[in-house]
Amino acid sequence: MSLDVTFLGTGAAFPCPSRGASALVLRRAGQCWLFDCGEGTQTQLMKSHLRAAKITKIFITHLHGDHMFGLPGLLCTLSLQRSPDASVVPIDIYGPLGLRSFLWRSLELSHSQLLLPYSVHELVPTQDQCPPGEFRDFSGLDQGEGLAQAPPGTVLQLDAETDSYLLLEDEELSVRAFRLFHRVPSFGFVMEEKPRPGKLKVHVLQELG
Repeated sequence: MSLDVTFLGTGAAFPCPSRGASALVLRRAGQCWLFDCGEGTQTQLMKSHLRAAKITKIFITHLHGDHMFGLPGLLCTLSLQRSPDASVVPIDIYGPLGLRSFLWRSLELSHSQLLLPYSVHELVPTQDQCPPGEFRDFSGLDQGEGLAQAPPGTVLQLDAETDSYLLLEDEELSVRAFRLFHRVPSFGFVMEEKPRPGKLKVHVLQELG
């Protein structure tokens, strides 16, 4: 399995001319997976050798602005690059609880009409992921009538057996999220490649005795 990592931004708190806010892209099998999306990420993409249209999954570590303020704008840009097509597979976005509401409200208030379908999969944090008094319960955001207008998605609970969240899995790898301690609930993402059995050329072994 071939993997390639490109750092689009490694700056903290705010972008600067020589270093963007947090964002990196992992390329795998013709797809681009974006990890964090700080302000200016789409501009950094334009400067790189990557194609933003290849982004199929986005992972947000936590809800500090320098890790997610670029996300609404990036989705709008990606939407402009695509034609409306019911067969287009939605972009899957993973992040802490509250991310779905942030995206929906940002796009709703700015009258942004996306041609790009997307789904938001939220990780339910635990109170021990941040200092006492900093934890906020976002489980009740945008309940009721407005929720029907929000993008589809799922809510993922912590698996007590593995102490992680299983995000996706295929025949080659699995992707899990793990809890991290930060000023706000934060998550790390781990990609684990599955064992690959070797291909034994039996006829060659037989010829060699």
